Order: sequence, then structure tokens, then C-alpha cells
Amino acid sequence: MKVLFIGDIVGNTGRKAVKTLLPELKSKHNPHIIIANAENAAGGRGVTAAIIKEFADLGVHGFTMGNHTWDNRDIFEWIDEEKRVVRPANFPPGTPGRGMTTIKANGKELVILNLQGRTFLPAIDCPFRTADELLERAGKQSKAILVDFHAEATSEKIAMGWHLDGRASFVVGTHTHVQTNDDTILPNGTGYLTDCGMVGSKEGVLGMERDAVLRKFKTQLPVRFTVCEGKWHFHAVLVDIDDSTGKAVRIEKIRIREDEWIMS
Repeated sequence: MKVLFIGDIVGNTGRKAVKTLLPELKSKHNPHIIIANAENAAGGRGVTAAIIKEFADLGVHGFTMGNHTWDNRDIFEWIDEEKRVVRPANFPPGTPGRGMTTIKANGKELVILNLQGRTFLPAIDCPFRTADELLERAGKQSKAILVDFHAEATSEKIAMGWHLDGRASFVVGTHTHVQTNDDTILPNGTGYLTDCGMVGSKEGVLGMERDAVLRKFKTQLPVRFTVCEGKWHFHAVLVDIDDSTGKAVRIEKIRIREDEWIMS
């Protein structure tokens, strides 16, 4: 099974990049299943039902979220029914939506699990214990399991990779918006990448207008961040998973910049 995972999509600039590149990427790599982190897709904060439909129409099969899950309040109206979207599973019991789902496409089946870290982020339930509870159930559904760990600290992400080695097919980090260069297959067959990176403006700061971010750092005064509309860059990762074992066998990072890309 070949899975394409697209990093945090930020605002209109990120959506434009996905629209531009996804048809070419599908043609070149022929992924069976495409997953994207959509928690910043609507103006940099949250996602809407219309944006989920927009991406689904382009061929994205499943969506992960993160700490901005609830920033667009209309999500409460549809997340319980939208089985393609997972929010962090370690939100407290009673939270709308689901933290794990099964995606079926092109004759393949993939369980996706979303978790959120607690270091430098709000203190919610333990992601490690939540992973233990859900992976036992997930393993009965499918051998192929992808975990999006939406976390700030690289140490927490690396620890999660080791914690899940041999129990998940691929553990990929999101949230920090900078693609890391530590892709590896751990000893028991779990693919790992600390952060997939982002899809959005390369001329801003993590997809936001740089002048506002600089003003915040220099003055420490309240500042309203807006999505940067500059030229985009696109980060994703392609992972091959052995159907019979659920183990990762190959990882390929994808990094493409607007006006600098040639798709052979």
C-alpha cells in the first residue's frame, strides 16, 4: 500500500498549492490513500465542511486535525457525522468527533489515529495511554495504521515513535510546520518522521504574515495573525506499507516550491 500524507495545510495559499500539485502527485506516485492535516486550512485556524468537500473532490481520502480543531465553531454541527475527519483522540471523553477511523480506497484499508502532545500545548489526556488503548482495537481492524502526532516538542514526538514501534505502520509529526530530515524505519518496522512540514506561504512565518509575527516578537503586544498570501511551498511524505505485515518498507519526503518545481 502506498500512502501520501500531506502536512499542515495553511489557509487559502495552502489550499491553492494542493489544488495545483495534487493531480500531478497522484499521476506520478499513484498513492492508494491520501491523508492531509487540515487543522489550519480555514484562514489558518480550523476547517470547514466546505473545505473538507473541496479536498475530498481533489482525491484526499482522510483528514487529521490538532489544537486548532475547534476554531471554526460550525465544526460542532458536522464533525460527528464526518467519518473521514479525526481530531486528537486524547481530548477528554464526551468531546465531539472521533480520534480514530478507517479509510478504505482503491482496494486498500488504512486506520488513521490522531493524537495531540502535551508539552507546550494544553494539558489534555495522556497521548501515550490513549494510543495504547486505541491501537489494541485498531490492530483488529487493519494491519496498516497511520498515526498523526500533533505536538510541539521534538522529544515528545520521538518518544512516541519509539513507544509505537512495531504497533503502527507510520508515525508522522505535525504542528511545527517545518519538515524534519530524520525519516527512518525503526527496528520493529514502524516508519517515523518528526514533522512532515506545511503547505502554505514560504514567504511568511509558518504560513502567517511575517510583519505581524515580527511585531509580536519585538513588542510582546497582542497582534492579529493573518495568513500570508505569498508564494507557496508544499511538504508531504510518501510511505510504502507491506500489506501482509503492516510494516513500513520505504519513506520518501516531498518538498516542492512554487515556480521552482518540475514534475517528471
